[in-house]
Amino acid sequence: MKGVFLVEPIVALYAFAIYLAGPLMDQYVYRRLWQDLTNITYPHDNSTQCTHNETSNHSVYYEEVQRQASLFSLYSELFTIIPSLVVTLMLVVYSDQRGRKFTIIMPLIGGLIYSLSFLTVSYFELNIYLLLGASLVSSLFGSGGTLMGGCFAYIADMCDNGRQKTLRLAGVDMVIGLLSGVAALSTGYFLRAAGFNWPILTSAMFQGVTLLYAVFLLEESIKQTPAGYSDSSDSGEAPPHRSAMKQMFLGIYLMFKGLSRKDNIRLVLLMLILVTFDLAYVGGISSITLFELNEPLCWDGILIGYGSALSTTVFVGSFLGVLALTHWGVPQLVIVSVGLLSVISGLTLMSFVKTTLVMFLVRIPLVLAIMPFPVLRTMMSKIVSTSEQGALFGCVAFLQSLSGSVASTVFSSIYAITVGWWPGFSFLLAAILCIIPSVLVGVLSLLKVDTAQEGGETEGLVSAEVEPGVDGDIPS
Repeated sequence: MKGVFLVEPIVALYAFAIYLAGPLMDQYVYRRLWQDLTNITYPHDNSTQCTHNETSNHSVYYEEVQRQASLFSLYSELFTIIPSLVVTLMLVVYSDQRGRKFTIIMPLIGGLIYSLSFLTVSYFELNIYLLLGASLVSSLFGSGGTLMGGCFAYIADMCDNGRQKTLRLAGVDMVIGLLSGVAALSTGYFLRAAGFNWPILTSAMFQGVTLLYAVFLLEESIKQTPAGYSDSSDSGEAPPHRSAMKQMFLGIYLMFKGLSRKDNIRLVLLMLILVTFDLAYVGGISSITLFELNEPLCWDGILIGYGSALSTTVFVGSFLGVLALTHWGVPQLVIVSVGLLSVISGLTLMSFVKTTLVMFLVRIPLVLAIMPFPVLRTMMSKIVSTSEQGALFGCVAFLQSLSGSVASTVFSSIYAITVGWWPGFSFLLAAILCIIPSVLVGVLSLLKVDTAQEGGETEGLVSAEVEPGVDGDIPS
């Protein structure tokens, strides 16, 4: 069977599967905790769910369930953060020598394992804390960051010119946004019609199909055997063998060593901006589902699906924003600043939301929130040589996985502490933290590294960041 060189179907199917199951996890854990803590059937009618009088203790129940659900999210992050970080960095960097397919296939296996574990817990109504063990096992195979790092490097291998690379990477961004939106929109209806088991099974089936495509249809993009990795030499002696761990550190070291002092400073500053922005953005949106389930909104699965689908328009809006601004020659750091302002304004408004209508409208200021990611990736990619793109993407994937995990962990704890007196406090805190990358952007601008016109009109368009899951990043 003739292979293909397209990773877009993998990204599309994986995004649909993850975003179909993502909202289900929060709701399933929430309902199970409600039943375990209160011994009362979960109230499905919004009119009774949010209405309580002085003799009702539902308000106390909701507050406690919110705390426990936040802590469950915290534990889940702690069980997965270290293994997935190490595996992500090792696989993506090592792919410069051994190829991209393995980097893409491994997280698909881990995702399928977790989906099947989730289905087992839901079908047999097992202890929900078994899902923490499933998270740990699946993290040993990598995460969504691992998959995207491998796909980005794969596309870089297949493209000979900057324009072709830009269009394909931007297409990946659009695919994620559209497919995740469709999945999030259908989740609520699917849940209402068939319960939890069928949507989870559907997600697992999509991940299974994605894995089969990656194993049997996708061709490897790196064909040649790298220098120093041949099976034999003219002298008949075997070449020295480097472990994946050693090769990982060597690849990163050589990437920085080959740069000038000024380029190293630029690269480090760009990474710091990316990490601090990702920390604030992911942390800000990590508690949205719990916020929507809580009073005074008390959304059901249908409304949560609509909200998640509307949130994914940020991919399309940010893509169009970057496309237009780069076409008009707007400096790259200005585009980053516009994205930061979008996040600051959106999260600030969200912290004061009291009604369903305002909760939908508050997504509008966030429509340009993803713009800093593609621009920062573009600027970093220009600094590093073409032979070290795997090392770069590995570092970026590692840093974003780390910042995303830390953000989810910290902000889940903050939400659990503050939900009783101000559920929207975590959104405001995230908006305030965006000041840090804004200051770093100012420092970077003093170094005069903005290259809006460098490399053609479309060079500024690269892939937008895809975490959490919900944040533009495919969730782990």
